[in-house]
Amino acid sequence: MRGMPLRFIDTEFLGLYLVETQEFPDDRGLLMELYRLDAFKEKGISLNFVQDNCSISKKGVIRGLHYQLRSPQAKLVCCLKGHIFDVALDIRVGSPTFGRFFSCALGDGLNRILYIPEGMAHGFCVTSEEALVMYKCSSLYDPQDDRGIFYRDPDISIPWPVKEPILSEKDRRLPHLRDLTNDLLPVYKG
Repeated sequence: MRGMPLRFIDTEFLGLYLVETQEFPDDRGLLMELYRLDAFKEKGISLNFVQDNCSISKKGVIRGLHYQLRSPQAKLVCCLKGHIFDVALDIRVGSPTFGRFFSCALGDGLNRILYIPEGMAHGFCVTSEEALVMYKCSSLYDPQDDRGIFYRDPDISIPWPVKEPILSEKDRRLPHLRDLTNDLLPVYKG
């Protein structure tokens, strides 16, 4: 498996990368490398992923936009089955892209994953009948530090691909970004 390429694509958001992977199909199926410590270190990303999460969601589900403040989480997001509309929202106070979002499609056959740095909120919408989403986190989940931004914040205007989403009760009650004071948001570290 040595030498399988991961290609990092820069975005306008500092520290946020779309990562192209490569599939290696054969008679048995296929192999795809999703993470290599050496490739991330080469890109200047030196962190330890300490938790892997997996969700299975049905069409129309929106999860997010979530973040942690005291224990920020960098995430490496991959949709292993199905398709999602994935969103990273820059809520880092002092960031040149504060209040703006990056979105992309992730899913089987697209050969890409998304690396989201600490301090950004994350969410996704399932666009296929079902989606299996796996993501690595750089900090453990802390229910006392679990925070978020309302998915339909009018100041952000994310073009979610569903009009009547399926949401958790928690996600229905999240605040708008403008209603959060700076002490409730992560700080941009340049």
